[in-house]
Amino acid sequence: MKIPVIKKLAEDHDIPTLEKAEEAILNEEQPAIEVLGDDEGEQLTHVLAAIEIRRSMEGGKTANEAVRAYSQRVRKSIS
Repeated sequence: MKIPVIKKLAEDHDIPTLEKAEEAILNEEQPAIEVLGDDEGEQLTHVLAAIEIRRSMEGGKTANEAVRAYSQRVRKSIS
């Protein structure tokens, strides 16, 4: 999981576009947008995180606030 990749996806694309990329990856197809990652699993992780962050942004948080909240939640879940 690479936070800069996730943040860029969330800032550059709307939720429907990100959801289409998610669907493409799940169907083992090439997404219409560029999704960086070492493999399909990491690409899917990036897209799912970007969707969650984008929802937070649409709920009123700045990109930095949304990324920070997501990162903290992930850290708590693995500690």
